[in-house]
Amino acid sequence: MTTSPPFNIGNTAFMLLCASLVMLMTPGLAFFYGGLVQRKNVLTIMMQSFMSLGWTTVLWFAFGYSESFGPTWHGIIGNPTTYAFLHGVTLKTMFTGNDAGIPLIVHIAYQMMFAIITPALITGAFANRVTFKAYFWFLTGWLVFVYFPFVHMLWSPDGILAKWGALDFAGGIVVHASAGFAALASVLYVGRRHVVESRPHNVPLIALGTGLLWFGWYGFNAGSELRVDAVTASAFLNTDIAASFAAVTWLFIEWVHGRQPKFVGLLTGAVAGLATITPAAGYVSPTTALVIGIAAGAVCYYAVALKNRLGWDDALDVWGVHGVGGFLGIVLLGVFASTLWNPNGADGLLRGNPSFLGKQFVAAAVCSAWAFGFTYGMLWLINLITPVKVDEAAEQTGLDVALHGEEAYPLGI
Repeated sequence: MTTSPPFNIGNTAFMLLCASLVMLMTPGLAFFYGGLVQRKNVLTIMMQSFMSLGWTTVLWFAFGYSESFGPTWHGIIGNPTTYAFLHGVTLKTMFTGNDAGIPLIVHIAYQMMFAIITPALITGAFANRVTFKAYFWFLTGWLVFVYFPFVHMLWSPDGILAKWGALDFAGGIVVHASAGFAALASVLYVGRRHVVESRPHNVPLIALGTGLLWFGWYGFNAGSELRVDAVTASAFLNTDIAASFAAVTWLFIEWVHGRQPKFVGLLTGAVAGLATITPAAGYVSPTTALVIGIAAGAVCYYAVALKNRLGWDDALDVWGVHGVGGFLGIVLLGVFASTLWNPNGADGLLRGNPSFLGKQFVAAAVCSAWAFGFTYGMLWLINLITPVKVDEAAEQTGLDVALHGEEAYPLGI
């Protein structure tokens, strides 16, 4: 019989703060993406992030949390009715996943913020060319058939991948690899834009978005310990170290190739480092975080270069930054994980456990393949119901006016 841990004021307050930080990441993403697109499409891309903020909450409240953390069905998905509409959840219901002493409603709120930002990440891949109705159906189907099952398989104690021994501290598979490879499928299905404009319309807006994402990421990674302890602190520090080293690495590589240091490159490199350290943040040392950051800056830079060479119209480099970064982080966790830095984690290849590296690679590969395949098939089905891609006239006019009848800069300022 499982007994509930006593209520802990400090851990509860900390987790509410972390939930707030993760929530802030979605508006931060809206600013980041909004600055990267053209002025005639800025409201459309921002609206897609804020739509996830609203609609994902509805689904999470209705059945999403239950599918993610309810009693398991073969380790793949939770029972959708156990916590449906928070049935049976009261002020006294405690989270029993550890002994942190936080109410269940705090865990529900914290995990909800992860669910909100994950599908919003994908929108950068098909920016400037997808109808809002198709996006709505995409958002719904992707959460139900990709995100909720992945959460259950990796973060629920009864999940099939969790029981197998795969680890994902804060979302290398669940968030970044799944979103990144779904983004690639979206790019390949939807096709290239009729009007390809790659110059950002507002670099300060990108910088604001990066700052908010970076700030919120401390709640994303440190909060995934679900309590305050030494692992929480190391995850916090590892997050900053990886982001910083990745940002500088990307900047220097781009400087060498282009003869000029680029601000957008520095910012993009930081996000790549944040995505890559996410699965490993609470399982590795700060020195390892440095190595992961350098690897993230270099590998994600060249992944974006490969994407450009292949002609994939991933408008905002979601695959190269989040897909490749998340996958890389999971694999590097298999190499560098150490129980010296988290006794509840695992030892990786460098500590004499090659089987853990194999599990990490297989888990990342299987989940990324499912995210890619399901996304491609779902978009095909959605297109039978409603057109996925806007016409060329809407692209020329801009989706803000064509789809929503609004303008970010109506006076042309």
